[in-house]
Amino acid sequence: MNDEQLLRYSRHIFLDEIGIEGQQRLLTSHAVIIGAGGLGSPAALYLASAGVGHITLVDDDDVDLTNLQRQIVHTVERVGSPKVESAAKGLAAINPEVRVTALRQRADTALLGRLVASACVVLDCSDNFATRQAINRACVQHAKPLVAGAAIGFDGQISVYDSRQAAAPCYACVFPPDSQFEEARCATMGVFAPLVGVIGSMQAAEALKLLLGMPASLAGRLQMLDGRRMEWSEILVQADPACSVCSRLKDSLHA
Repeated sequence: MNDEQLLRYSRHIFLDEIGIEGQQRLLTSHAVIIGAGGLGSPAALYLASAGVGHITLVDDDDVDLTNLQRQIVHTVERVGSPKVESAAKGLAAINPEVRVTALRQRADTALLGRLVASACVVLDCSDNFATRQAINRACVQHAKPLVAGAAIGFDGQISVYDSRQAAAPCYACVFPPDSQFEEARCATMGVFAPLVGVIGSMQAAEALKLLLGMPASLAGRLQMLDGRRMEWSEILVQADPACSVCSRLKDSLHA
């Protein structure tokens, strides 16, 4: 690190759990963020400010005026622009040293397979069940840690799914792909603006801890926030030995 980097990241370097070695590790890391909206905005901003060297943003949507109530990486001047391009400008403004790859694409199986293979950590900041399942499959296939968040109305949740750990569940263990439910979308139900900031910031925190190799992640713990009462609850979750996504792959990985 040069003198400017030592100064920029000094408050990290002062922490025993990070130090110069840990900050250098962040500078050489690659985080993939799926979704540049409510959750992706704070997550990306914090990863960039913390010095994660390469951030890939994936989103096929454009900035809309209704997004600005909660998607803090975007601005009025960038309404109508692709979200990934708008977000890349926001990240460059806070830390121009970070390399940002902006992909205006839908996160399909082929793209995820390519991106996840090169990632150190993946953040699911998407807004639909099918995409979450596709992200999870790619993370299990390539044994990459996944930090998944969700927020709607006043309710949020976050967990880490780390298939590198034999006993840890994947997303599909907790939310099976064949689950039948009515999917809620913020476009029709609304979302409390600061809620996505809370969950997205926590996703960034968990991602940074994973990149630093810190031991206590949220793997095996699903945390849920009731934003009305500002109360957290936690459920301990386990790997499903009959999971259609991870059971066979984990057996081969940990054989």
